[in-house]
Amino acid sequence: MSDAEAVALSRAAWRFDSPSDEQPSLREVNASITVPKTGLWLRRLFAFMGPGYMVSVGYMDPGNWATDLAGGAQFGYTLLFVIMLSNLMAILLQALAARLGIATGRDLAQACRAYYPRPVNFLLWVACELAIIACDLAEVIGTAIALQLLFGIPLIGGAILTALDAFLVLLLMNKGFRYLEAFVVALLIIIFGCFAIQIFVAAPPAGTILHSMFVPSPQIVTNPTMLYIAIGIIGATVMPHNLYLHSSIVQTRAYERTDAGKRDAIKWATTDSTIALILALFVNASILIVAAVAFHGTGHQDVAEIGQAFELLSPLLGLSIASILFAIALLASGLNSTVTATLAGQIVMEGFLRLRVPQWARRLLTRGIAIVPVVIVTALYGEKGTAQLLVFSQVILSMQLPFAVVPLVQFVSDKKKMGNFAIPRGVTALAWIVAAIILVLNFKLLYDTIAG
Repeated sequence: MSDAEAVALSRAAWRFDSPSDEQPSLREVNASITVPKTGLWLRRLFAFMGPGYMVSVGYMDPGNWATDLAGGAQFGYTLLFVIMLSNLMAILLQALAARLGIATGRDLAQACRAYYPRPVNFLLWVACELAIIACDLAEVIGTAIALQLLFGIPLIGGAILTALDAFLVLLLMNKGFRYLEAFVVALLIIIFGCFAIQIFVAAPPAGTILHSMFVPSPQIVTNPTMLYIAIGIIGATVMPHNLYLHSSIVQTRAYERTDAGKRDAIKWATTDSTIALILALFVNASILIVAAVAFHGTGHQDVAEIGQAFELLSPLLGLSIASILFAIALLASGLNSTVTATLAGQIVMEGFLRLRVPQWARRLLTRGIAIVPVVIVTALYGEKGTAQLLVFSQVILSMQLPFAVVPLVQFVSDKKKMGNFAIPRGVTALAWIVAAIILVLNFKLLYDTIAG
């Protein structure tokens, strides 16, 4: 290969497209999965199943563990309402993201670039990159902690080892998008199974759980410590980059690009994500419930670190393998989150900047940015500092939510952009209420932080 050819290939790998040269979202897998036009509803649902489960990964990643553990240990079942509320928000917002992608053929990042001025786009891109870095930070910490608990690998060594997962994603993507989805679903089954066993052993009071889940306590807003963890739970549950991700990966299905085909695809994609997010609700609630049973009523309310929970779970629950199951689920969660964060990073960069970067380079860059603070904090402050960094990363995620939610709601409610697929007025009102709740909670957190 000549020097000129090498330079040309390099420019092709790292280049900005012109405004008139918009490519399909994730063009290498766009419309790559065949869906049946007729047949049993279960067969058609199965063809569309996958994106919802990939999105659900972000709702049970290691960042959720820190906030859910802290919430359950300190406040018992009180914050179950926040988990339920944030999950309902997630179901609505993810359905809107799927609708945007299917109806317009653009992911959320592409839509922002098409309709917003350049300065606004730049601000939204920076906010989304911060969210991805915060999410990646949680994945690095969670995976490193799981490796330490299971195999005795030091936290710093485990954090550095997480850089290798970039090659796992590349391997799966090269085999095909269905292989990527199958990998994610397999790990989700492991996570679900681990917590199902722990919930069975913990035997929590069903009446108290249902009351806490559906009846909010005023303390959630009035108690600054509880509010901080509650906003962290919302930030860990409703993931901003997931909205970009979902609006893209629903387009991997080869549905008919007609009004009837799109309407059918929206129905199945929404069903897929709703079922998957109910699974995520079970996992998130289980983490908090197990923490409440094991720690809140046993004099261990100060447990907020994953390492502490690992040491105490088996003796307090009376199940010898409880701690091992906990660590296995954490490792599966960290590995799974890697896949979705990698795809989200690619979608965001290509959508906002039309900058096409080799996947391995994009992943190593993002992962490197996350690894550095973990190594520094671990070296200076040890495991306690890492645990605080994990919770803080989820609050940062929450602060980025409006930058994804507001554009999404604005787009899907605009008939000029969505045509017949614009959401009805009632759904629009509900979506704006969700956006307002997120904004109000974030402003409250900022006020409490500034006021000390």
